[in-house]
Amino acid sequence: MANPKRYTIFMLQLSSTFLNKTVISLRTGSAVANVVAPIINPDNLKIEGFYCEDVFDKKFLVLLCQDIREMVLKGFYINDHEVLAEAEELVRLKKVLDARFELVGKQVVTVSKEKVGKVSDYATEVSSMYIQKLYVSQSVFKSFTGGNLSIDRTQINEITPKQIVINELLKKARLSSPAIAPTML
Repeated sequence: MANPKRYTIFMLQLSSTFLNKTVISLRTGSAVANVVAPIINPDNLKIEGFYCEDVFDKKFLVLLCQDIREMVLKGFYINDHEVLAEAEELVRLKKVLDARFELVGKQVVTVSKEKVGKVSDYATEVSSMYIQKLYVSQSVFKSFTGGNLSIDRTQINEITPKQIVINELLKKARLSSPAIAPTML
């Protein structure tokens, strides 16, 4: 009997599914923090971790993605409270933490500087924590003609502190006259 094929399922989650979640210690079975915001690396669009508010002394700590044992609807399970770290302790993430990169609200333009809109949300592949899709809301006028856009990470050309530059968008072809159907003879 042949080995069955194994398929990898990529599960995408919207950014809102990560926010306001409880961080739960597996050792104690109780809440130790609440997720406040993601820490996004602008160089590769990877969520490196999350800023969390400690439930004990209300200070902000960092939860690295590598320390998350399991993600469930209720929140994130970690081994224990001690995996939460102060930002100053994370030397390897200093550049990313100092950048304070926020994706939602970032201006999106094409390579030819055409304004597309602003990032309204994004979807993350949970097993790798890489952001795979950007959802861009357009201006009121453009939304009547084209609606919101979904931009795949492969379409991103450059990320700057002020904007995201994407490859040119495909335009819908305009027909100057209706196509004529051939007649049956």
